[in-house]
Amino acid sequence: MKNLPVTPAKIIITVLRMGIGWHFIFEGILKILSGNWTANAYLANSTGFLSGFYQFLASSPALLKVVDVLNMYGLLLIGLALFLGIVIRFATMAGALLLMLYYFAYPPFGISIFSIGEGYRYIVDKNLIEAVALLLLFFIPEKGYGFYALKGLLPDRLKRKTTQEGQVVPINTRRETLKNMAALPLLGVMGWGAFKIQSEGEVDVMSGATIKVNASALTDLKGELPRGKLGNHEISRLVLGGNLIGGWSHGRDLIYTSSLFKAYNTEKKIYETLELAQKAGINTINIGFPSNPVLAKYKKVYGGKIQVISQVGHNSDVGDIYEKINQAIDHGVDIIQVIGNSCDSLVMDNQVDVIGKMIDKIRSQGYTAGLGAHAVQSLETCKENGIIPDYYMLTMHHDNYWSAHPYENRRTFEVMEKSNRKYGSWNDNMWCTYPEKAVEFVKNSEIPVMGFKVLAAGAIYPKDGFKWAFENGADFICVGMFDFQIVNDVNIAIDVLNSLSERQRKWYA
Repeated sequence: MKNLPVTPAKIIITVLRMGIGWHFIFEGILKILSGNWTANAYLANSTGFLSGFYQFLASSPALLKVVDVLNMYGLLLIGLALFLGIVIRFATMAGALLLMLYYFAYPPFGISIFSIGEGYRYIVDKNLIEAVALLLLFFIPEKGYGFYALKGLLPDRLKRKTTQEGQVVPINTRRETLKNMAALPLLGVMGWGAFKIQSEGEVDVMSGATIKVNASALTDLKGELPRGKLGNHEISRLVLGGNLIGGWSHGRDLIYTSSLFKAYNTEKKIYETLELAQKAGINTINIGFPSNPVLAKYKKVYGGKIQVISQVGHNSDVGDIYEKINQAIDHGVDIIQVIGNSCDSLVMDNQVDVIGKMIDKIRSQGYTAGLGAHAVQSLETCKENGIIPDYYMLTMHHDNYWSAHPYENRRTFEVMEKSNRKYGSWNDNMWCTYPEKAVEFVKNSEIPVMGFKVLAAGAIYPKDGFKWAFENGADFICVGMFDFQIVNDVNIAIDVLNSLSERQRKWYA
């Protein structure tokens, strides 16, 4: 293409180069401006046949510092070279090498073809496509548009070229200079936009970047959220619930709320919520099993450090009671808990021994084993049969709210039955069916207890629900929260925990 007039092919090649260059610039700027970006989690959690190499880089603070600097400023400098047309061949090769390093940190091999998120596909992902594009540019000679045009600003004696006949002639540089320098104002406009997006908390997504959150609310925190112990894990007393992320709204007769929850909690919003929770002092989330992939991606790709309690059930369809336990382990969770639905249904079906086998399986793999239930009678039955987990998770809320159905209509396992849809009975509006029995069970338990549904799915004000659960013996409470509720709920938890006056049960965690 040397010395050829402008053609559609030349324009396409230039646009491709500048577009990739801008992507690199943008990623580099966001990392540098974040102030605390590091590739540590990205490297330490790498997968695939080269994971040992990446984990080695993360294991040494000195090496990691070098990697961080090379990553941040390498992206920026390669991007500038591509965008402005400086040393194009070197920049394309360096960019392709860097992208392949990203590619092999999390190679998309051996996974489901249909289950990967946007930009991540089987074998071919966005990093590989961009690397191939840079290799294509490497083999296509191009002078470039950008600082290459500085030749037009050189002294006249340098603005000459020698023809094949040996004749020295001046170069017509004015038009070339104006054409090539057009990239500079474009870079300025795009750079201003990048800075604006970065300061507003946009997510940096090329290579395990730091997620930005709006820090203004964090300045309203009243202090540090207290913690307790579950096995070898230090857990915040307030645990983030996973129902809002998974779309389980428990909206009573409002049939559209689950769709609204899912529409609000996009993947990006979920990650922002998790990041804000951690910064506010909530270091653990308790999730339903279907949410494991999104949490695994958050921890591996984005470096999230929140501890994950995964609820697991038995697979009654195929008779494999360990399937989901093994899958949760594969997802890299921290604590495993038998979900309340399974506990309740197995007790109802007189299969308590299955619960014991699941608890034993979890422990045999070196994990803290939790046992959840909606009906306190399920936990009582397990206890009577010698099944004692490492902690209980039990519905704990009072029934002093208007939508709670009348006491005389309540039945032990009605949350599981879900068939009694009539006025004055259970309609997805109550989970701690017999609060006084739950309180008595917790009082006599000598292992940690995590209370959940403490707000009766939004029917009870946080201050009231938190206080009732903690005063009646809960060591932890699990609460679903949208991002805009987190700081306020943390403050309420801090206030309640600092002013408990009627708690009689000692802390077991």
